Amino acid sequence: MSAPPFRLRDLPLATRVGTTCLLLVVCGGLVASAFHLREHHAGRDERPGFSLDDVRGAYAGITSRAPLLVALEAGHPSEIEDAAPLPDAARTALLDWLGSDRIGETYDDLDLGDAAPAELLAAHCLACHARRAADPVGQEIPLEYWDDVKRVAFSRDVAPADVEILLASTHTHALALGTLGLLLATIALATARAPRLRSTCVVLCGAGLALDLASWWLARTWPAFADAVVVGGVAFASGAGGLLLLVLAELWLPRGREHAGAS
Repeated sequence: MSAPPFRLRDLPLATRVGTTCLLLVVCGGLVASAFHLREHHAGRDERPGFSLDDVRGAYAGITSRAPLLVALEAGHPSEIEDAAPLPDAARTALLDWLGSDRIGETYDDLDLGDAAPAELLAAHCLACHARRAADPVGQEIPLEYWDDVKRVAFSRDVAPADVEILLASTHTHALALGTLGLLLATIALATARAPRLRSTCVVLCGAGLALDLASWWLARTWPAFADAVVVGGVAFASGAGGLLLLVLAELWLPRGREHAGAS
């Protein structure tokens, strides 16, 4: 296979320096995009930090009932052999608390005395749900402090992004990232190194971006596509990063055997 007549390594030094600087700016932009994605979506699932549920909430929405509410409604801990039953009065009080809109405010309300949710949980649940409890399963779901309890006390009803916002974001990302991918793929054609790797990176870049953007919309009807947003984004970033490295290698590394055979 004959090499194309034009190679990036043959550009003048000043041009290669300027091109390298531009590529490094693009690389920095990709890294910044990853951090921006994390900061933009963090907490979207109504939980602290960033997780896959944040992405699911942004594009598909999340509707889930509080784990503690589900367990109490199911009669927990009656399903555990030899477990002390939860008194009906305590169960009713906890269910009323979890169904209210003042879960945080009344958790340790002094006016409620021994009927405060914090006191009820301490009296009836901490034998199993404490970090040093004998029950190894219960240890994994501690209920000792408010920071523990709030993780399982809130139901979630997270709506996906508005269609207007999603449309504007699609417009921006499709044109900007699509153009970036095309430019990187085109520039990479002027490299002689690792043609198979170059082709793989182009496929990852193009297919990943298409999957990413399409999944934004598909996830609204089929929530499973919210996970494909992450898969597509990682594929695009990997492909674009690989193309950047190939171009930088062509600009600065010594001529390989492909060059030598073409000269």
